[in-house]
Order: sequence, then structure tokens, then C-alpha cells
Amino acid sequence: MDILRILTLNGPNYWSIERTQLIVLRLDLGRWAEVRTTDIPGFYERLTRLLPGLAEHYCVAHRWGGFLQEVQHGTSLAHVVEHTALELQYIAGMNVSFSRTRWTSTPGVAQVVFEYEQPEAGRVAGRAAVRIVHTLAQEQDYPLEELIEDVGELRQIRAEAALGPSTEAIVRECEARGIPWQERARGIIQFGYGCYQRRIQATQTDCTSILGVELAGDKEGTKQMLQEAGIPVPKGTVIRRERELADAIHEVGGYPVVLKPLDGNHGRGITLDIRTFEEALAAYDLAMAESRAGRVIVERFHQGHDHRILVINGQVVAVAQRVPAHVVGDGVHTIRELVAQVNRDPRRGEGHDNVLTRINWDETTEQILAQQGYHAQTVLAPGEIAYLKRTANLSTGGTAVDRTDDIHPENAWLAVRAAAAVGLDIAGIDVVTTDITRPLRQTDGVVVEVNAAPGFRMHYRPSEGLARNVAAPVVDALFPPGRPCRIPIIAITGTNGKTTTTRLTAHLFKQTGKVVGFTTTDGTYVGDYLVEPGDNTGPQSARLILNDPLVEIAVLECARGGILRSGLAFRECDVGVVLNVAADHLGSYDIDTLDDMAKVKSVVAEVVRPGGVAVLNAEDERVAAMAERVKGRVAYFSLQADHPRIQAHRRRGGLAAVYDQGELWLYQGEWTLRILRAADVPLTLGGRVPFMIANVLAAVLAAYAQGVTLAQIRQGLRTFSASTSQTPGRMNLMPVGSFHALVDYAHNPHGYAAVADFVRSWQEGLRIGVIGGPGDRRDEDLMQLGEIAGRVFDWVIIKEDDDLRGRAPGEVAELIRRGLMQAGTTCRWEIILDETTAIRTALGKATPGSLVVVFPEKVKRAIELIQQNGLPAPS
Repeated sequence: MDILRILTLNGPNYWSIERTQLIVLRLDLGRWAEVRTTDIPGFYERLTRLLPGLAEHYCVAHRWGGFLQEVQHGTSLAHVVEHTALELQYIAGMNVSFSRTRWTSTPGVAQVVFEYEQPEAGRVAGRAAVRIVHTLAQEQDYPLEELIEDVGELRQIRAEAALGPSTEAIVRECEARGIPWQERARGIIQFGYGCYQRRIQATQTDCTSILGVELAGDKEGTKQMLQEAGIPVPKGTVIRRERELADAIHEVGGYPVVLKPLDGNHGRGITLDIRTFEEALAAYDLAMAESRAGRVIVERFHQGHDHRILVINGQVVAVAQRVPAHVVGDGVHTIRELVAQVNRDPRRGEGHDNVLTRINWDETTEQILAQQGYHAQTVLAPGEIAYLKRTANLSTGGTAVDRTDDIHPENAWLAVRAAAAVGLDIAGIDVVTTDITRPLRQTDGVVVEVNAAPGFRMHYRPSEGLARNVAAPVVDALFPPGRPCRIPIIAITGTNGKTTTTRLTAHLFKQTGKVVGFTTTDGTYVGDYLVEPGDNTGPQSARLILNDPLVEIAVLECARGGILRSGLAFRECDVGVVLNVAADHLGSYDIDTLDDMAKVKSVVAEVVRPGGVAVLNAEDERVAAMAERVKGRVAYFSLQADHPRIQAHRRRGGLAAVYDQGELWLYQGEWTLRILRAADVPLTLGGRVPFMIANVLAAVLAAYAQGVTLAQIRQGLRTFSASTSQTPGRMNLMPVGSFHALVDYAHNPHGYAAVADFVRSWQEGLRIGVIGGPGDRRDEDLMQLGEIAGRVFDWVIIKEDDDLRGRAPGEVAELIRRGLMQAGTTCRWEIILDETTAIRTALGKATPGSLVVVFPEKVKRAIELIQQNGLPAPS
């Protein structure tokens, strides 16, 4: 068994619109292709012994346990690979369930599709699944130690890629509200798109003041600000040297005291309730080791409980009483044994993914026990408590008890004022008091710290008490009522016309004065400027536009390659345009038929949001059929105003755009709105190019559906032309002395046929074609290019691309020549493989009034050659 290709999809795709995270293995099963599980002795027993969890896998009309029934009755090994990949991830703690297996037209080759949580984990699981199934198929047991290693690797990948608990809480809240998110650089999470995007890092937002963060990190500066605001804080001082320690303790009023680093966080380096100078010396060393500033705070220790008050956007949203890691005696077990019992609590684990953290036994634990008169082998009396850590942080094994409903209003008011004094939109206010239900001034309580980027785990997963949805107020602050999270997304696909329609649509939206970002086969643009040149019609370029904070509207060309290789970059769009489905790229990525290709293109229509609009070609049966799967509204375009589908749609009150008797019209139910004469739209070359008229109709619908006015649409249509600057390589008609040259990037039969309609109307001089085709197309497609050319040109020059895409030199040209001969044409022809030489030769043959049509590989090169006024070919 060989894995021929692994695709990692992250977006709506050919296989599923909802399941957007999929691995696609192209698997060559070789001699195992025809083998069924029942053909291999003991296969079922070895498989279920190794992976007993497969008993819970659904299959056969979604029946629980159906997969193993399939194995017992006989199924393909590719099917077993599919479910094994899922099971490995599930064992590693990943919630995955979707999968498919489909055989390709290549004998013995299957596509195995399965869901993933983390992309690298999905790829690792796929490779491991193939190894496991191959081993079992050879009537061998897969070594248990290797299975443990495989699952261990998956768990490690999951742990390393997992979001922090606070970040995850905010992300899940956004998901529940339908707000898109993605992870950017350095742990930054972006919510929304374009100019409406917001960002967080842990619990800091893009509104969190850097001055506030800096001040919160300076504990002495924070205390000064709070003190000046009349907020009670512990008396303290800062020292740089050990010899200052005794005087500092005296200055704050004597024992007990607290020592902590000036710039520490997460409870590191803090020692509480210090009662002797020897303890103070040890605490000083601990604090200094954690202080980057080389300074230590000495404060008076206030008796009471440690509380964390969470303030978000000027409101107290949660309060937790934090209790240091401890054990309670039972009169039987030692402290060490009690710790082991506590750590067996299933809620405890390593890291932040668990409700509680395991208590680690270390030197600090033994020191704290000694201060209480205990040691590891002490047997505590029933109910007697031994504390194991100096601070109440959850990360060191502490627990949290929700006290949100108990806090006194005056204490909540002080916490809000403390966050404001430091300048934080999200702050964790640490308070020590014996009774949180009474004002601090009555309990000798104090605010001991203000924390930027406070952790949320203690609030939404407390050890005791009511869980609080503290992520909701964060999202409320990021996206208050009335603020959108998305910019309008217009997605455009089809076999031919995508780039022209995308550019025209973007131009129409520019008439609104908004910043438009758009992607095409010749580059990515923001406003009037090129960001990146190249064929940028995949998800990476789309994300560039969606992530740009200046962009107000996104118009995205979506080619079939990006959809198949990676999926779409967005989960839904406002307008989805499907222009046509024709033979091109068939045989690539196992898309072998026009129906297969239609399914690829339909992804764009299917992701149109409810309330959005799918713009469909009424004359293309495969495109029109996509209306059944559209969640939003449907708008049709057609060059036939009396097309039955248009008329029926109009009777239902639907939106449509048509061409009729030289005019462009909009239908909205019974209402008819005139747009322009087709001849007044430069892109249509005087109304003579039908496929350009169709592109215009689609673009008009996309713009009109999003609120662009008719006046703005008319202005946009009048100022957009098939020029080398606005639509390079798309019906660029240029005068060259006494004749004309036309450059078009058509590279498939459907595109050639569309250009041929225009060429037939050229009545002067010679019609000369410089033709070729990409080497990765099917033989029959290349032959059809020659056949079409032979019927419209007087003279044909056959050339080849620089990139032969796996073909031998001359092979593409010979296939096109055969098609030319099959046309039964009398046109003259010659083969000149080099594209530059071929173009120069054609320009040299042109007589006055002639039309030279060039179908180039490299548009820019062809245009430059023509603009040099057609140098004659070398003799």
C-alpha cells in the first residue's frame, strides 16, 4: 500500500460543506485492491483486539456498530484505513467522526477521506492507519508498543497545538455566535474579517492598553496608582539588596510579611505569611531569582482568603475564592499518601486542559510542611488541613470556589475602580479579605495585585460552585450590538470568465467608495494596488484579503484547484457566482466527468449564507441545478430573456439579469429595470462578444444584490474595458498598424469556442490564430482545440507552452494538429513550438484589416510583443 498524495483541507470542500477539516489520502492498494477483509484469515480478530473502540463506529446507513459488521461481511482495506485513522485520533482525545472512501478511475487507487482536529495529527494518523492495516493484512499482529507510540505522538501533537483554556473559552463563545476565527502569528487569534476584525492574545484584546499591561507588571507602580485612588493596599517597600531586608520588614510594621518579585506573575517567586528572618532570607532568594528587574517587594501580610475578581469592560463578571493546594487528614493516611489520593481525582491532570491541576511534590512543598510542623509521613487527624503550596494559583494545584453572588457591592465597585486606575479592559483583581461579603474597610482587606491577561479557568470551570460564562462579556465587548464581524464576501467560480467577472465586480463595488480587495489569476489587489502578482485564486490569497484590516469588501476568484487541494478560505459568503461548467482540467485530482466538476464548482453556491444570493447561469443545466442546494436566494442570468427558467423564476418574484435586443435588463419579479445598451459597455466590444455580455450580467447581479445602486453600476460598466490594464489576457483587442491583434487566455475548448464566436464576425483581411494548450489536459481536449481553430481561422500557427507539464516536446502540438485535420478545414497551418517566435511570425503574416488572435501561455509577454508592433519573424 502506497500513499500517493495527502491533501489537508481546511474549509468547505468537494467532500463536505459542513465538515471543513479533512485529510484526503490518495491510496494505491496495489495487490490488496481486490482483497476483502473476509479473504484474510484472522483479520477481524486482530483488528478488534488492537482497536476495540471500532465497535462503536457508525456505518451502513449510520447504524451504530455498523463498521465492524461491514468488516465481518467483507469490505475493502481502504475502508478499514478510513476508520482506523479516525479511531487513532479518537484514542488520542480528538473528537472526529466524519469519513468517506471512494474508488477512483485509476485501477487499485482509492481516495480515503477522514476528519481531523489538528492537521499534523490527521496526517500522522493517516500514515499510521496505512501501516496498521498493511500489517494486519499480512496476517501479522501490529505491535502494541508501536500503537502506543503512534497514539502518544498524536497526543503530543494535540497538546502542543491546543489553545490555552482562556483563549479556548473565548473561541468557543465566538463559534457559538457564528463569528469566524483563525490563529495568526505568536498566538494571536483573529475574529472576523477585513475592517471588522478583532484580535486577542490570551485574555488581552486589541483594546488592551500597553500602558496598562506595563503598569500591571510593575507591582510597586500599580500599588502607588491604587493608593492614590484611595483603594486599600498593603503597606510595603521595594529593596534591591539582602542587607536592606531587615529594615524593610521593620518599615512595613514587622511580621508577618510577604515577599515577591517586583515584576513577577502567575504566583512565581511569592512567599506568604513569613514570620522569621530565616524564612525571610529564603523568600528573598526565591523572589530575586524570579525578578528580571532585580528588585523585591516586602509587604505587610494581611490575614484572610485569596479572592480573584474578574473585571471586563468596566463590570465585575465573576469572583472566585482561591484555596492553596492542600490535603485534609483522615487519621489513617500520611500526607504523601493523601496527596496521591487527591491526584487520582479525574478532574486533575497536567497543564490547563483539566478542571484542576495535579499537585507536584517538590522541595517547596516540604519547606511549607516543615513551617506547619509536618513532614511527608505525618498522619493528620481527621479534618486537619495541611497546606502544600505558598500561593493559591490553580496551576500549582489550588482550587477555586465561585463567590460571584456573594461579593459586597462596595468591593465590586473597588475592583472596577482598580482596573480603571491601572487602565485595563480585562483585569484580574486579587483581594485578600476574611469575608468577601463585607466591605474591605471593615475586614482590614486589601487589593494585593492587579493582573493583566487574567486566567479564566477558575471562573468557567470552578472546583466548587456555579460555572460562569466569562467569555461572553469579552465577546460582547469585541462585537457590541450592531457591530458586524464580517465584510461582504463575493465568491466567483466557473470554468471560463472568472477573472474578468471578478475584476468587473470589484470595479462595480469600487463605485461605492469602499476599499475592495480582490483575487484573480493575475494577482491579488487591495484598492487600486497590486499586493502580490501571480495566479492567486486559492485560499491563501483569499485569506490575505480577508485578513487585511483595510478591506471593506472582498471579491474572490475561486478556482477548482484551490477548492480540491485546500477547500475554501471562508465558511460562508454573501454572494456566490457560478458562471459555467465546461471540460477543463478533467482527469486532474480524480475529477473525471463534467458532473464531478459541477460538484466542485457548486461548493461556492452551497456556502452562500441564508439571506445571501447565489448567482447562477440559467442556460447551463449543471449550474442551474445547483439552486436546489442553495441556502440563500437564487438569482439567474441569461442571454435569452425568454428562457423558460428565467420566466418561471420571474413569476416567483425572483431576481434575474438578461440580455434582450441589444439591452441589458434587471428583472425583480414583475419589475423591469434597464441597465445599459450592451454596445455602451466597453467590455463587450460593442456588444459583439456574447460571453462577455454574460460575464457583465453576472457581475451586475452580484453588485446589485449587495446594494450597489443602478447609477453606480452604470458608471462602473461604462468605465471598465477589456484593456491590457483592466483585464490583461481577456479579449484584449489592440490596433497594430493596419491590422488588429486579440489576446485571450482561453486554454480549453469552451474558452476557444467563446472567442471563436467573435472571430467569425471579423470580415476583413486574414484571420490568423496562434494556438496551443496546457500539457496536463486530456488528449481529446487538446485535439478539440485544433478542431475549433480549424473552423474559424484562415491560418493557424501551433505553438507549445514553455512548461510542457509532463509532455514530450512536440506532443501537444501534434495532438492539436490532429484535431485541426479532423475539422476538414482548408486553412493553412504550420507548427512553431516557441511561443515568442510563433507570435512574431503571425504578426509578420498579417495583411491590412487582418485579425491576429493569440492564445498565450504568458499574457504579459504576448502583449509586450504585440505592442512592439509585430517584429517580423527571422528568416
